[in-house]
Amino acid sequence: MRLVAPKREMEPKPVGGGHGSPVGICFDNPSRACNAYRAAGPAMSALADLVERRFALTARGTTVPREAMAGLTTFLAAAYLIVVIPALLASGGMDRGAVTTAAILVLAIGSVTMGWYANLPFIVGPGIGGSAIVGVTLAQVDGVPWQVGLGIASASGIAFLVLTLTGARELVVKMIPPQIKLGLGASIGVFIAMLGCRDAGMVAVNVKSSSLALGDWSQPGPIVALIGLGVTVALQARRVPGAILFGIAAAAIGGVPYGLTQLTGAVSLPHSMAPVAMELDPMAVLSLAALPYMFAFFAAEFFSTLGTTLAVGAKAGLTDAEGNLPGIERPFLVDSLAATFGPLIGIPAATALVESAAGVEAGGRTGLTPIFAALCFLATLALLPLAMAIPPQATAPALILIGISMFGSLRQMHDGDAIDMFPPMAMVLLTLISNSFGTGIAGGLLTYVIVQVLAGRIRQLPIGLLVLAVPLGYYFYMASAVH
Repeated sequence: MRLVAPKREMEPKPVGGGHGSPVGICFDNPSRACNAYRAAGPAMSALADLVERRFALTARGTTVPREAMAGLTTFLAAAYLIVVIPALLASGGMDRGAVTTAAILVLAIGSVTMGWYANLPFIVGPGIGGSAIVGVTLAQVDGVPWQVGLGIASASGIAFLVLTLTGARELVVKMIPPQIKLGLGASIGVFIAMLGCRDAGMVAVNVKSSSLALGDWSQPGPIVALIGLGVTVALQARRVPGAILFGIAAAAIGGVPYGLTQLTGAVSLPHSMAPVAMELDPMAVLSLAALPYMFAFFAAEFFSTLGTTLAVGAKAGLTDAEGNLPGIERPFLVDSLAATFGPLIGIPAATALVESAAGVEAGGRTGLTPIFAALCFLATLALLPLAMAIPPQATAPALILIGISMFGSLRQMHDGDAIDMFPPMAMVLLTLISNSFGTGIAGGLLTYVIVQVLAGRIRQLPIGLLVLAVPLGYYFYMASAVH
């Protein structure tokens, strides 16, 4: 007897993204949630398709919930900027409430623009280096008004924009040698790891000598940071998604009995930006005395953005075999626009931030990560006391672990070739000594040129790199003369 297989009816194909999408999951599902989804009709399906087309979630192996978790992690890792940046600028005479509102708006607008236009997991916001130049170096040390500092920062941003629109910035990136690109990750890593150690009180800084010393680990700060480190490492070892976020939360809770985590309120109205908006002095850049400061802005922010995009992009698996980031002109355009717009409302030198690595570590791979982070930043305009209840000691573990993980790029260096190893190692040391990865990266480039010339390889150097060595040498001369 011949057995005939029963004829199977063709199963209707779900519409709008397959079984992994809400439509696919809800096909022939009578649950209340799915009934609500069906009630939304084609609009939800169209939205899901739009998100997929715009951010390529499937191609980059990620999901909306994962991107949301990465955005929240990025926000918590960078939330300290809402306190640090206004404090630096206020030390130079600016209104703290006004610059707090301005800093949040720059973070939100810049990050949304980066996410939507460039589709990269980078947040954009005020850099510590530029804020320190305006609030500390210019206003306190040299007695230059902050309005002049903002004018110089604005001119630097315009220079960024011109270089980006003409394609010159991308040419600069392509002429950077592979050794320097590999050293970028370690250089930025040592900066953010040291920042985390300082925030936690694990490392003390001697103000007079600028030397580092081991902090008192019996104090509440290091103890709280160690709690966060322990929780994060334990969860990462078990591959728990959002381990960094849970570590921050655990550290924040651990800071309650020590008085580090203090909630003074929940809701507040944002401060007006009137005291600082459009108060810059655009004519200040015409002075010859402003030239060194303009170059300081330019060099620090240029190499900071370059380092962040390449190093964090590599960590997210978005770079090519040569370490270049495809479509790098897009994030360059976004950060140059942010650097131009920021000084108009009182924020100097906006740039892609290294804290973006926290979101990448949490699984962020697309522009949805900075968009979710931007929503969190905007929420702090009304919930500033709640967001600021998380102490820097609680976010320190994220910075420490992320910084350490970025040292992995040095493993790709060729062993035994001191000529190749010296520039990236000099970059790391200069970053540590100067407490600025912008200075470290610029120093690594200058060291590379000097080493290649001494080794008799001058013909292998791109002409552009030789030309770039001249202003870099002037930058270091001026930096040493000031200090």
